[in-house]
Parts: sequence; structure tokens; C-alpha cells
Amino acid sequence: MNDKDRKVELMAPLKNYKSLNAVLKSADAVYFGIESLNMRMFSDNFRLKDLNKIVNICHENSIKAYLTTNVIIYENEIELIDKILTKALEAEMDAVIVHDIGAIELAKEKGLNFHISTQANVSNSLSAKFYESLGAERLILARELSLNQISEIKNKIKKSQIEVFVHGAQCTSISGRCYFSAEICNSQDYSANRGKCTQPCRRRWRVYDDENNELIYDGTFFINTKDLCMIEHIPKLIEAKIDAFKIEGRMRDPIYVEEVTNCYREAIDAYYDNTFTTQKVQAWLKRLKTVYNRGFSTGFYFELPKGSEIEAKQEGSVSSFKKIEIGKVLSYYPEKQAAKILLTRSKFKLGEEIFIIGTHTETYLRQIIKSIQIKQKKNLTETPIASKGKSITIGILVDKPVKKNDKLFKLEPRN
Repeated sequence: MNDKDRKVELMAPLKNYKSLNAVLKSADAVYFGIESLNMRMFSDNFRLKDLNKIVNICHENSIKAYLTTNVIIYENEIELIDKILTKALEAEMDAVIVHDIGAIELAKEKGLNFHISTQANVSNSLSAKFYESLGAERLILARELSLNQISEIKNKIKKSQIEVFVHGAQCTSISGRCYFSAEICNSQDYSANRGKCTQPCRRRWRVYDDENNELIYDGTFFINTKDLCMIEHIPKLIEAKIDAFKIEGRMRDPIYVEEVTNCYREAIDAYYDNTFTTQKVQAWLKRLKTVYNRGFSTGFYFELPKGSEIEAKQEGSVSSFKKIEIGKVLSYYPEKQAAKILLTRSKFKLGEEIFIIGTHTETYLRQIIKSIQIKQKKNLTETPIASKGKSITIGILVDKPVKKNDKLFKLEPRN
């Protein structure tokens, strides 16, 4: 079998049902956590009781579902992890992502497919063979490996698949083994190993060298790592026989998850279709820059990161676009596939893109404006500008059902 005959798996991160709805047509697999024992405890997360529903939605759309239970497990949590894994088995979860040896043992006892989390920091073929011998279906390698090292490990194992990250936030420290957050908060509850990292590395810091009586960093984001972006190198990663590409982002909103997943879906398909071009790469990069990002980097794939891999000047996203709330849904008319909306800010025109996202519902709809109706006026091409104290009621066609009080958003250029 040559590289063109085997398709790499594209994995999307889930924060909630809205994220799931955003990737039903683009992802091969999704990964997510529940309210306990996962590495993103500040995310919305699903409930244990939701597992059957989530897996059913995924399987109905030919998507694999992976549950992350990849934190360190303490003695008082054995009963809880056992319950979680039992529910995962009952829900026919495709695999669980684990790190703790105790969790691995329980997964094996139950006959669950398990993937070894990047938290295990698998960095060499001996470690890879060890987890392979335990029965791991997949190894999610350490994020600090070069592409050559990844290829070498892949060539030295026999059964286990290899998964790597291709896009999203990167830790300044060895992934998941940083105690900066715990130290700053003076509590192990906020350790990165427990999924409650407060990300102090993203803040502005002053560093003083006491021995040399020198101020090294004066209020800069000197450990604010840029995001990983490997879209232009997709052919190299596929040809290295990597089995799965993972997008980081279980804390991100569905607009981010959808756009990033769509771009990588198109890039992967273009490789297999022999239509992967520099022009397409530039278009994908342009789109990726419209959603949350800290600037882009290739991480450790080709060389050790340098100072240029740090976004030292700006906190948070450096995207030239921002998401703004522009209104809400007043009512939905299923027979007409239309919605009445209240525009409270900005404006839009035919052909423009808006997003309808539920606050307490599962709604996620990326909608191209196809019609605008204000009172009895039809065939309008643009709305008036709405502002505080000057809201406008508008009728629009929508591609999917929406619910009352779902919110409207659009992406606008930053000033």
C-alpha cells in the first residue's frame, strides 16, 4: 500500500455540542472530555450521561469518538475512573485517551481501545514499543519531537498507530508537565497535570537577574509560545506515514473549530487528489488567520524553536479579525425555513456570512445571507446600521433550524 492508498485521520476538538455540529462534515474523528478527569477542566465539557448521545451522533455521521481521560489518577479517584470507563464501553466509544498506568489497566480489563496521551511524553522507540506491548491502539507522541524522530519511531513499531498535533496552542514547557500554574496559584489543584492550568506563561512578565543586577525582560510576553500551524507541510506529514492529525482547541469556540478543521480537511483531500498547491496553502493560511491565533510556528518539527517562536508583544489572539455579537433570534418558522432576528449592532448584506450560536442550546449555524426582509420590504440587498437604541427586526432565510434567543455573530476586521 502506498501513501496515496492510505488516508490519514483528521481529529477535531470538541468543547460542546455546538463544536460537534460545526465539524460533522469535515472531521474523521473528534475528541472531548467530560466533567471529570480530563486535561481541559475549564472547558464546557460534556456530562457522563451524554456519552451515548454524543457517540450516536458521531457514528451516524461516520465520525469516530474518543474520550479523553488523560490526567494523573489518585487513589481516591479509582472508583470514578472505573465508572467513566464503564460508561465509555457501554456507549461504544471508539477509544479512550489515557496516560495513567492505572487507567490503562482498567481500559484493558474492560476491552476498551485505548490511545496513549501525549501526557505520557512518548519520545523514543523503546517507550513506544512498551506501550505497544500493553496493547495501545495508538500513540500520541510527545510534541517536542522532530519529524525525523517521529518517522524513526513509526518505522520501529509494528502495530500501534501514530498520532501528532498539527495545529493549535503549544506549551512553553514540556507538554502537561509544567508546574508554573500550580506554583503561581499555590495549589496543586491548578497543576497542568490536573487540567486546570491557568496559563501564566501567556502573561506579561518582568524577569530580574539578581546575581548580575540586571533586568532581563521588562514587561514582555517572553514565554508566550506561538500556535502550531503545519498546513503547508501536510504532504511531508502524510508521507512520514503518520496515522492521525490532531487539532488542538478544546477551549476554542465553534467558529475556530470549524474553520481550522475545514482548512485541514481541504489540505488533506488536496494531497490525495494531487491538487495541493502553494496558492491553496496561501488561501488556507489567510483563512486560519481570521480566527483565534497567537501567530504561527512549526514547533519542533524541523528545528529547535527559537525566540521567533514566541509572541512577545501581544497577549491573546493576533488575528486581524474579531468576533462581535450583532443580535439574536426572535423566532423560527420551520415551514418557511426562515427566522426573525433582532439586529442590535452593525449591519450585513446579501452574500455576507454570519454565525448563529446558541447560548443554552446546541445551535451552531454558519449562514450565508440569502435574503433580507424588513417589514414588507423585499429584495433588499443590505440592512441599515443597527446601534444601541436603534435595533432592527429582520427576516432571513436559514439553512437549518434555530431557536429563540440564539445569538448572531459576525467576524469584522480589527481597527
